[in-house]
Amino acid sequence: MPKGKGPQGKRITLKMAKNSIRVLFNGRRRLELSKMGIAVFPKCLLELADVEEIDLSRNMLRKIPNIIEKFQNLVWLDLHSNQIDELPAEIGTLQNLTFLNLCNNKLTTKGLPEQLTRLRNLRILNLGLNCLETIPTTLGTLRELTELGLFDNSLTIIPKSVKKLPKLEKLNYKRNPLPEFAKEEEPIDTIKRIESLYLVEKKDLCNSCLQTCQGERDELHLLEDMPPGSTDKPNFASLTTPNSTARDNQEEWRMK
Repeated sequence: MPKGKGPQGKRITLKMAKNSIRVLFNGRRRLELSKMGIAVFPKCLLELADVEEIDLSRNMLRKIPNIIEKFQNLVWLDLHSNQIDELPAEIGTLQNLTFLNLCNNKLTTKGLPEQLTRLRNLRILNLGLNCLETIPTTLGTLRELTELGLFDNSLTIIPKSVKKLPKLEKLNYKRNPLPEFAKEEEPIDTIKRIESLYLVEKKDLCNSCLQTCQGERDELHLLEDMPPGSTDKPNFASLTTPNSTARDNQEEWRMK
């Protein structure tokens, strides 16, 4: 199998990684490797371990290696939309981390290490769209959390220690099998409704999908241009008013 193909995904070289660094308005350096087809954490990134932010979202990563502990300057780490099923214990050494996005992965309860609670400066944590059945009560020690995403999992209870975090402003645990959501059964709706709307740019669509979308948009515009009160109703102009003939001849009938 040729190098860089198959399960290894796209091979990221040190040169490519260096060219992917962006300096933000606040002076931080962000390593942007989103949507690169990466399946294995590139070891060459160790040469750039002093960056403050890393975006590895929308790849094919299954594991985050323990060498993540080398990135001690990390403040912001985005790993959403991969295939990660567990985190290494070394994630807890990133004491400067304030933002951690793990949304849309395959994390299970066992895949959350106890050391996650050592991230005492963490303010935003997104664990939505995973396979979590329970949440460790020890997450209640993350007292700097202001936002916590737990939506679209398999949770049946949210620990009180988590709900009562002192600085928590946003807690999203929608679409979990929680008892409070089962109290009132929603009436059956025979009309299909859109629950989620995903927006993409034209450049991310294949030609076939783009043509389909443009065709549906043209049909919608035709419907919008139709005048109100369409005159498509059937017209029976040749028919006489009911009983009109009988009314004209009723005197003749009576005489007969």
